[in-house]
Amino acid sequence: MKRKIAIQKLALSFILGMALAGCVQSDLSNKPIAFDVTANYPEKELVLQDFMDVEYVPLQTTDEFVTQGDVAAIGDSVILVKNYINDGKIYVFDRKTGQGLRIINRRGQGAEEYTYINSIVLDEKHEEMFVNDATLKKIFVYDLLGNFKRSFNLANGMECLEVFNFDTNNLICYDMSVYYEEGNKRKKDFYHAIISKQDGKTVQGIPIPFDEVTAPFIQEGDAVVATSIRSIMPCKEKFMLIETSSDTIYSYTPGENRLIPFVVKEKSGNPEVLLTMGPVTSQYCFIQTIKKEFDFTTGRGFPTSEWFYDRQAHEAYSAVVLNADYTNKQKVNMTSNWGVGDIATFNKLEAYKLIEANEKGKLKGTLKELASTLNEESNPVIMLIKYRDL
Repeated sequence: MKRKIAIQKLALSFILGMALAGCVQSDLSNKPIAFDVTANYPEKELVLQDFMDVEYVPLQTTDEFVTQGDVAAIGDSVILVKNYINDGKIYVFDRKTGQGLRIINRRGQGAEEYTYINSIVLDEKHEEMFVNDATLKKIFVYDLLGNFKRSFNLANGMECLEVFNFDTNNLICYDMSVYYEEGNKRKKDFYHAIISKQDGKTVQGIPIPFDEVTAPFIQEGDAVVATSIRSIMPCKEKFMLIETSSDTIYSYTPGENRLIPFVVKEKSGNPEVLLTMGPVTSQYCFIQTIKKEFDFTTGRGFPTSEWFYDRQAHEAYSAVVLNADYTNKQKVNMTSNWGVGDIATFNKLEAYKLIEANEKGKLKGTLKELASTLNEESNPVIMLIKYRDL
């Protein structure tokens, strides 16, 4: 039966039900950012290296180490990379040098094997990696040599594409099963949850207030299209929690058990405009908007726009972030990828594009030197964008 697509316009409320008492608190010292998705904010250029540090990691290329460069996890000592195709390979590279250390592949139908890699959580302290197989609603745990340690099912029918390291004992995840209820009342008390690394049991739910479900998909007859919207954004010692059914993005700090409104959508627009987050520094907050529209005749839709809010000037701008290691105005994507620890976000730089830019004299400094060592068959270079104000 065709679902009724409802446009939701929620008003921010600081008076919460008893089920949420003690979980959400206002931050009197920092008022939430008011962001009008219908406004025509002026464009402003920022130079990335003026407020972030940049580290380039060229992934080593050998006959064995050839990868499409889908970064799955970044640690202090290693980077885990997979392919976009479902071949089950996990490439382990040295974080500092990019040297290929080993390839792990536990794809299969056995009890200790995953069928698909939706995401990977790296826990270097315990030398473990958590492979999230959303198809099976299961997480497989291996050591960093690929030896199986344990597995567990996600509790309460959760379907999680996004899972991140929360603390020593727990993970944080988002249950996207809520999307199936587009236009209907919510069925669960919470969709963001902290779960145990040992058995997957829910340690604590993080209830974000909303009533009616607004999902990032559109249905026309029997055709359904969806887009991916980041629901969790690690940000230094905090997490930004995004719920497409809410007009508010919240900041959540481990150990404090409280949600603080961080960005409030002042208007919803027509069609509906959804929000998600990029990095947050002492001065800048990066925001992405996704317009909930799709042309089924052309197959195009869900247009995105990139913005930043200057927390010192209290002004919003259309974001153009430029990489100073290019002589021309090369843009940097600030919102599509997650960060962790000292990493705010990252970009993947294809080898053939770097070679072409170098041949045209568009590179300088470290990136120019690095490009001169590549060939068109080289693995990508991972550009790590690091917080400067940790």
